[in-house]
Amino acid sequence: MNTAVAFIIVLGILIFVHELGHFLFAKLFKVRVLKFSLGFGPRIYSKTVGETEYQLSALPLGGYVKMFGENPDEQKDAGEEEREASFAHKPVWQRFLIVFAGPLFNLLFTLVLFFMVFAVMGLPDSHDTTKIGQVNPGTPAAAAGFQVDDTIITINGHPTQHWMDVLNLVKDSNGEELTFFLARGGEEITLVVTPAKQPVKSIFGEEVGERFMIGIVKAEELFYSPTGPVGAFLAACSQTWMYISLTVLGFVKLIQQVVPVSELGGPILIAQIAGKQMQAGWVNLVFFMGLLSVNLGILNLLPIPVLDGGHLMFLTIEAIRKKPISEKMQIIGQQIGIAFLVTAMVFVFYNDIARIFSS
Repeated sequence: MNTAVAFIIVLGILIFVHELGHFLFAKLFKVRVLKFSLGFGPRIYSKTVGETEYQLSALPLGGYVKMFGENPDEQKDAGEEEREASFAHKPVWQRFLIVFAGPLFNLLFTLVLFFMVFAVMGLPDSHDTTKIGQVNPGTPAAAAGFQVDDTIITINGHPTQHWMDVLNLVKDSNGEELTFFLARGGEEITLVVTPAKQPVKSIFGEEVGERFMIGIVKAEELFYSPTGPVGAFLAACSQTWMYISLTVLGFVKLIQQVVPVSELGGPILIAQIAGKQMQAGWVNLVFFMGLLSVNLGILNLLPIPVLDGGHLMFLTIEAIRKKPISEKMQIIGQQIGIAFLVTAMVFVFYNDIARIFSS
């Protein structure tokens, strides 16, 4: 139940924000909006207010804003008043901004989310500790008897006040035996372990070198420090930019085949992660929503016909050529884009289902 609720909340909000960007900029440039739909497929509910029909549809995997003038047939026998309200008759720069507003609102929404979290909770501060948060199975540490929540006091008689002290002493061991003096549940114990050289991997799983390790991970003890609006805003900008950078880098690594396509996930994986984050607390869910919003914004900027990025590509070419691309070429581009998206959707659904069965 938590999974379904979290999925609907997260995806519903992000789709609404995206389409709201298109809608508001269309209104700003006096384009007539015929329909604002959350979801695709059969209509569940609709209400017409003014010139716009607001609709809720059965499939919550997207949404759309239908504007007058997007369909060439709507331009036949159009009068001056209708031309004024037509998307197709607006200057290129206005059409560009209307299309760009969707992804832009996703990125701005992430900024607002993080600002609210930091303003209410304060700035996150990872407390430095030598407490062990994870012991990886099949490693020297697991074989030597290390346990979660053990606190490292000394290594070969050298005090370890910071986690970096632990990393450096293990790294510089040259594979020689180390004696750890630990605190465990009010007792003090001694363990002997021999580090092994292991590959160091980036967050994308690519090997970036080797060093001596024993297979332990620091315990995450997170605290929040109060901050004002300026500090919250700067931290939100930094966090949003980090998510944007990681998302763009992730696409690059995918093209370079550093990240295997089998790692790609679709709606099922999103629902599973959203459910877990909701169980972990509202802050975790908000950070996941921010990451997903950035992903949605960047994904929509890819130059693939049907996506916003494809429309922006066509508009950029139109601005350079001083005339639009032929209707035939646009239709061919749309067909290619639809075929690509359908193939991609089938593939990520397959990944999701295969992941469920393999687990």
